Amino acid sequence: MADEESKVVPAAAEALVQAGIVSQWLAENGFDHESLAPDANGVEIIKVAADFLLPTATALYAYGFNCLQFQSGIDLGPGQDLVSVYHLIKISDNADRPAEVRVKVFLPRENPTVPSLYWIWKTADWQERESYDMYGIIYEGHPNLKRILMPEDWVGWPLRKDYISPDFYELQDAY
Repeated sequence: MADEESKVVPAAAEALVQAGIVSQWLAENGFDHESLAPDANGVEIIKVAADFLLPTATALYAYGFNCLQFQSGIDLGPGQDLVSVYHLIKISDNADRPAEVRVKVFLPRENPTVPSLYWIWKTADWQERESYDMYGIIYEGHPNLKRILMPEDWVGWPLRKDYISPDFYELQDAY
């Protein structure tokens, strides 16, 4: 029995995620977040609540993350959360490998609303519109949040894993 208990403790210790440099800086400055395991390339991943995204993103910009490399959406599966992902980098002179961090915001499927980061990084404009168009994530404060890939009258969010394709579009023979 004692051997079984000793096996459980190391497994639990392995499950703990070591906070990265950016996570430590955010914690020291009072920003509420959770540190997630780094990705396969070692990029630090931070989980932030939707209510704290705007102040956290502003702090990261002030910390030097001056470029939003990409923003995208993820669907974790039917009945599960949607995720808005932001990959930030520090662009500076003579940097052969700029610092990177990824911020994830987990959103409820029923009301996936998060503040727009357009006012911090202008590159969020079309990327947030694409996430809105494909996943239905609403970016509050975005200056032009409308469909970008699908027709304006399209019903639903095509990249959601529970999406059912409408029957009113007919495939026609090209000959």
